[in-house]
Amino acid sequence: MNITVDKQPECIATLRAEIPADHVQNERKNIVKAYSAQAKIPGFRPGKTPVSVIEKRFATDIKDELESRLISAACEEAMRKDEDLKVLNFKSPEAVTYADDGSFSFAMPLILAPTFELPDYKEIEVKVPSADATEDEVQREIDGVLERYADYKDIDDRALQADDIAVIDFTSTLDGKPLEEALGKPAGILGGKEDYWVQIKEDAFLPGFSKQLEGASTGDSREVVCSVGDDFPIEDLRGKDINFAVTIKGIKEQALPELDDAFVAETLQFGKDKTVDDLKELISDQITQQKGQKINEDKVNQIVENLLGKVDFALPEEMVMAEAQGSADDMVARGAQAGLSDEEIASQQAEIIASAQVQARNNLKTNFILQEIAHAEKIAVTDNELSQRIASIAHQQKKTPKAVAKEMQRSGRISSLRNSILIGKAIDFLVDNAKVEEVEPEATQA
Repeated sequence: MNITVDKQPECIATLRAEIPADHVQNERKNIVKAYSAQAKIPGFRPGKTPVSVIEKRFATDIKDELESRLISAACEEAMRKDEDLKVLNFKSPEAVTYADDGSFSFAMPLILAPTFELPDYKEIEVKVPSADATEDEVQREIDGVLERYADYKDIDDRALQADDIAVIDFTSTLDGKPLEEALGKPAGILGGKEDYWVQIKEDAFLPGFSKQLEGASTGDSREVVCSVGDDFPIEDLRGKDINFAVTIKGIKEQALPELDDAFVAETLQFGKDKTVDDLKELISDQITQQKGQKINEDKVNQIVENLLGKVDFALPEEMVMAEAQGSADDMVARGAQAGLSDEEIASQQAEIIASAQVQARNNLKTNFILQEIAHAEKIAVTDNELSQRIASIAHQQKKTPKAVAKEMQRSGRISSLRNSILIGKAIDFLVDNAKVEEVEPEATQA
């Protein structure tokens, strides 16, 4: 066989193969022989049908199988000749030709895995805060518990003051126009609301909003102006002033229950003889567990960010587009679950597409880097690990492992699942070999 692979930019290549006439003829004879042994033709005993009849009766099938075998053999030969040829996808063959001398040739586009040098990936520096719960964190959770059991008393004889609840109607404008008209898209709750509850404290709603309501009485109207920060989620509003026309419809005073052992044991139904100290211990443990999960995520994110910053390489654009479409679909689904309307989602289409493409490239780069690290460290996925993961999925779906395995085989998801496990093991390896430094939370946020 005469085989060449022409590699091009962006992980594309073209495999060209020319197979001699004698090899083509021998392969064809083997196929015809197999058909002759198995074919049941009326008027002929099995295995005794003349070759000419077999070739005429099954001409199309023989031709298709011959080409399939020749192309597969050429691809396998190309992979054997070049061990560095990592093919992600064999495309449909092109320029399939039988020459006058009986030789066979074709060209096949290939999608290749990117090639790159691995950066240093051991002892990556990672900075994370302590997972221990602080007294302030425990107290904030306790305050939240008390607020859920609070009573609210209507206040008619005084004006709004700190920590009160204001019941308001409001509308908003930007540059003299209704906010959504000025934006050209939905603005969610910022566009206006009736019977909205806002507590008179600094971090309620927008910064500075509730402070401007202090001193107002029921029935009063106030003009409130809020400057939007540079980190606001809606990019078009950053650095701008929003004007709110607010009407105070009511004032409520929050009355928190007393935090004592009876509240813990009876109201919270925490358990007989349980105390405030038991509640604080439980909350502390939960905070530590949650912070631990967040810290593990931060470790992985910092490691991945470090690797992505050290190496760059071209990606198969076909895979980027497919990955980006999947990311965009996920973003749209999350938006819908969060309550965004179709109009709100459509208005953010450009941002969604741009974000999805960035995310797709980072996901693919990370995947290829982690696969290379797994290869370098001889990390592999055993059949037992694959079976355990399938059993876990089956348990979640309330199906038998055998049924889930068959479904995944039919849909071609077994290799994807194996790769997912491999990536997870590579990440665990990197975390175990990272250089972790515990820092103050403020330093981490900065």
